[in-house]
Amino acid sequence: MNRSRLAPGAGIVTVPGGLPVLRTAEGEFLRIDTGGTDPGELVARLTPGEGVHPDPAELVRLVTAFEEAGHAVTEPRRPPLTGRTVHLLGDPLLTEPLSRFAAAEGAEVHPATADDVAGLAGRRDTAVVWCLDSPVPDGLWDTADRLPARHTAWLRCHREGAHTWIEPLASAPGDVTAAHVRRRRLAATAAHRELAAYWAGHRTPDTGPHPTEPSAALIAALLTADLITWANGEPPRGAALPARRRLRRIDLRDLTVTEHPVLPVPEVAPLPVPSARATA
Repeated sequence: MNRSRLAPGAGIVTVPGGLPVLRTAEGEFLRIDTGGTDPGELVARLTPGEGVHPDPAELVRLVTAFEEAGHAVTEPRRPPLTGRTVHLLGDPLLTEPLSRFAAAEGAEVHPATADDVAGLAGRRDTAVVWCLDSPVPDGLWDTADRLPARHTAWLRCHREGAHTWIEPLASAPGDVTAAHVRRRRLAATAAHRELAAYWAGHRTPDTGPHPTEPSAALIAALLTADLITWANGEPPRGAALPARRRLRRIDLRDLTVTEHPVLPVPEVAPLPVPSARATA
């Protein structure tokens, strides 16, 4: 039988001359009323070792209180991406660190190609992540943009000059797609014609800067954090989840990260067709 131990991040602090204090995983300090139980017995019971056998009734009450508050657990922590599958596409300098990070968090990681994407639609507990060290060519992400409508998660990043953009994770119908991000960015700038031309490839050859090992690790860590948010479950309808409404920009020169809220672009009715009837 597994015995309760302090939850990851929690700890008991012994204050000289005072009662023991629980430091929660969130960093709060809570005084512990041990009643008639020796504080040393509580510490021994909740930390690795044999503890006290059998547990006195008062100690059982204390341990139960820790469990009910989430400060003690009986099972070892499962990596948050356990049971999730992640398919990676794109440039190796970004996908290689992301593959290591996602696997370390429990994901089953597979390389993929653009031809594989359509066949992944409809696979729940599956995410497709596409990382580019360049602007996104027109139409490249059109097929992947249809994944969230069939409940397959879709996450991506790309570089434009000295900036890498991490777009919102999409995992359900109505989430922000790459096409939505493009439309929102075009609407937000007076240079929309120039930006559209830049995306379409009407530009001089790329001069970088390309991600370095530290900046690639930062980008991979941010993408992994979004995958963990996705793995923690869908929010209630109408609730805000930052990873699904957040566009991030990483400046590769100084590794600063800025966040921008972004929403889906609603469908609009087509313009009416002018009548062919001749006027008098």
